[in-house]
Amino acid sequence: TEAIGLYNLGQSCSLNSVLQVFFMNIYFTGILRRITVPLSSAQRRNNVPYQMLLLLEKMQCGKCKAVGPTDLAHCLSEHRVKLFVQHDAAQLFLTLWNLLKKQMKKPELVEELSDLYTICIQEHLACLNCPFEKTTNSTMLTLPLPVLDANSHRLKTLEDCLQHFFHPEELTGQNMCFCQQCGRKTTFLQSMKLVRLPQTLTLHLKRFCFERLSPTHKLSHYLPFPQELDFNEILTENWCQADDSEKATWQYELFAVVAHSGSSSCGHYCAYIRSLTEGKWYCFNDSEVCQVSWDDVKCTYGHSNLYWRETAYLLIYMRKHPQ
Repeated sequence: TEAIGLYNLGQSCSLNSVLQVFFMNIYFTGILRRITVPLSSAQRRNNVPYQMLLLLEKMQCGKCKAVGPTDLAHCLSEHRVKLFVQHDAAQLFLTLWNLLKKQMKKPELVEELSDLYTICIQEHLACLNCPFEKTTNSTMLTLPLPVLDANSHRLKTLEDCLQHFFHPEELTGQNMCFCQQCGRKTTFLQSMKLVRLPQTLTLHLKRFCFERLSPTHKLSHYLPFPQELDFNEILTENWCQADDSEKATWQYELFAVVAHSGSSSCGHYCAYIRSLTEGKWYCFNDSEVCQVSWDDVKCTYGHSNLYWRETAYLLIYMRKHPQ
C-alpha cells in the first residue's frame, strides 16, 4: 500500500502532514524521481530534494507501517528549520517548497515544480484622487483566504472566502500608498485578478487571528468546503485576467486537507488525503494511517464551541482535467 505513516520525532506532526501531502501527489513524485543526485556525501546530507527522495523510497519499501523522517529532519535543521518546536503548517509548506526549488539543479524540473504549484495573480492599484494606476503580476504558492469579512463577521462558505479575497478594497489610513502623480500618500483602490491556476492548488484558511495588544487566537467556526470547485462559477469576469483556454482548466477536485486541532499555542496536525490511484480517502496521523470516509473529512469543517476538534487549515485541490 502507498499509505505509510511517519513517526513523530517530537512536535513534528506539521512536518509529517506536509510531507504526506507532497508524497501522495503523483505529479510531484514524478518530478522528485528525476532530480540530480549530489556528488559528495556532505552534499547529499544537506540536499532537501535528495533526502525527500530517500524518505519516499524508504516509505515505498512496504515492509513496515511507518518510517522515521530523521535524516530529512536533520537536513532541514541545517537550513534553519528548527527541530522539536511547533511549526505552522502553511509556513512550513512554503519553506519546504522554497528549499526544493533552490536545490533542484535541473532548470526544467524547477519550471515543472513552479507550474505544478504556483498561482499567478495580477494586482491593480488605482489612486482615488487622480488618474494614476499601477499593475503588477506576482506568483503565490497559496491563496491566503480570510475567514472573516472586513467587519469581522464570519464568512459562511469557502466560496464566500474566495470572493472576499478578490473583492476590491480601499487602502485608507495606515494602508495608504504613495502616489507618484500626487506626490504624497493617498487612498488607493486595490484589486486582484486571477491570471493562472496550477495543477495542484493550495488554499490557506487564515484560522489564526493576529491582533494588536491581544494574544493570537484560533477561529474555529463552521466553514464548509466542497469536493468540487469551479472558479468560473465563483469569480466574475472582473476578477479574472485569463483567456478562455486557461479558464477551461479551472475545475478542481479536493485532494487533501491538512487539519489542526487544539489552540493557537498548543495543537496537533494531521492530513486527510485522497489517493490519486485508488480514489480512497486516508487519514495520516503521524505513524497511524487508516482509511476514512468523506463524512470523516467533513468533520474538519469546524465548530465554534469545540476548539480542540480538528479544523481544516490547508485545502489542496487537484485540477480535474490535467493538461
